[in-house]
Amino acid sequence: MYFGLESGGGESHHLQLNIPYQETWLHRVNPGCKLVIFTSMFLVVILIHNLNSMMYLTMAMMLLLFGTGHPPLRLLLYASPFILVFISTSTGMMLFGKGETTWWKYGIIHITEESFLRGVHLGCRALSMAALGLLFGLTTRPVRLFYSLMQQWRLPPKYAYSFLAAMNLIPILIYEFQTLRHALMIRGAGHQRSKWNVYALLKQYAIPLLAQSIRKAQRIAVAMEAKGFQSENKRTFFYQIGYSHRDLWFAIYFIAAVSGALLLGSTFPIVVHAVDVR
Repeated sequence: MYFGLESGGGESHHLQLNIPYQETWLHRVNPGCKLVIFTSMFLVVILIHNLNSMMYLTMAMMLLLFGTGHPPLRLLLYASPFILVFISTSTGMMLFGKGETTWWKYGIIHITEESFLRGVHLGCRALSMAALGLLFGLTTRPVRLFYSLMQQWRLPPKYAYSFLAAMNLIPILIYEFQTLRHALMIRGAGHQRSKWNVYALLKQYAIPLLAQSIRKAQRIAVAMEAKGFQSENKRTFFYQIGYSHRDLWFAIYFIAAVSGALLLGSTFPIVVHAVDVR
């Protein structure tokens, strides 16, 4: 992944991120269609109250996640914050939940069968949402997403290109932060203040970066106004995003995953005495 960035003064800023991955059919699914399906899946995950169905649906989401073309170890690194969320949400419900069948009790800690199953259910729900978010983030390029929203969902170009311009400012800010930090280190300014003086550090870095951001935002606004983004005339696009058979297979996979999870959850339960979580 490569970012080539040019500032208003003519010099080039290059921030290179080498994240190799193999592009799969998931990357070629229409981004707007993908956004609608994932939003619907978030609602479906919230409305599933059966533990067995939730576990089957989580396995289906995780299976699709390994088809994103990224190595398993990298996927594990990306998912590590969500695994912590899974552990924290599930253990919080397990240790302090309510129930009738007590497994272990010590002080305020009260583990029951019902609280344990509710904790597993909440953990699987959080893991499913995390898998959906990772699927969308790892297989969707922002440029294709906004082009799809403009072409298929009639998003006004002035809003779409504004978001794209704001996203392009992030690598520029990272580059300028690194440049500012190196300049302060060369001048010895960083040794004059304590690292624990938060106000001095904010003043040292935030004010120059904020001033640069305001200047760049003003240049972008003038450039967009000069190129006629305020008019409602029909525009042409460099990228043409459309629908294909991959979108149909993508939708069929999620419909089959939800239907299969509901069916298998009732016919072949993983947990026999699962409680209905509401």
